[in-house]
Amino acid sequence: MKRIMIVEDEAAIREFEAINLKRVGYSVVEAGSGEEALEIFDNDLDGIDIALLDISMPGMDGFTLCKELRKRSATLGIIMLTARTQEMDKISGLMIGADDYITKPFSPTELLARVDSLYRRVEMQAPKSAPAPNDEIVLGEFTLNLRRRTLLKNGQNIELTQVEFQMIEYFFNNPDVALDRTDILSKVWGTNYFGEEKIVDVNVRRLRMKVEDDPSQPQRLITVWGMGYKWNTH
Repeated sequence: MKRIMIVEDEAAIREFEAINLKRVGYSVVEAGSGEEALEIFDNDLDGIDIALLDISMPGMDGFTLCKELRKRSATLGIIMLTARTQEMDKISGLMIGADDYITKPFSPTELLARVDSLYRRVEMQAPKSAPAPNDEIVLGEFTLNLRRRTLLKNGQNIELTQVEFQMIEYFFNNPDVALDRTDILSKVWGTNYFGEEKIVDVNVRRLRMKVEDDPSQPQRLITVWGMGYKWNTH
């Protein structure tokens, strides 16, 4: 069953989210604080697919919890919930490992659409049981294994979230091709994604920190001004 952990200190909001998610088939685990959420995650035997984290919580806030959860799992889907509208809050959440964000107040329709979209990506991240004919893509010092869902640079593993892996897979399937933000957004986040294109830019920044020798002067994942990005093999 699809399992989601809701971390929200306000009981009424937590109940609203839980009711709507249960209605469409999610198994819901609830936590009223970041500390409780970590304890649940560390002792969970059935596996949690997605965590829905409120940013503004007493004690351990959503940013700190996101960092701790990401340390424990690269494949966990993480959505940040915030009542704040400042751009920095959204960017900060994505840079520390969140996959998406929703600004309060939000409708049940938006909540379910964003959770369903992320769950589909989490499902895709599961390793395939049988080898495929073209399991690996090798571009220079990088090797992308599509069956194991791994990326190696000079033989060293680079840990990627499921969103990062899908982005890299799209770039590796289209080397030296300029891909615009809209195409990347549709391919990775889905054609019905509610959010904004800047989520692509933030994830590219995060990827550069992992794949580039000098992220401030990228040589592989480069910007195509006025369009988007491309993976440079030259």
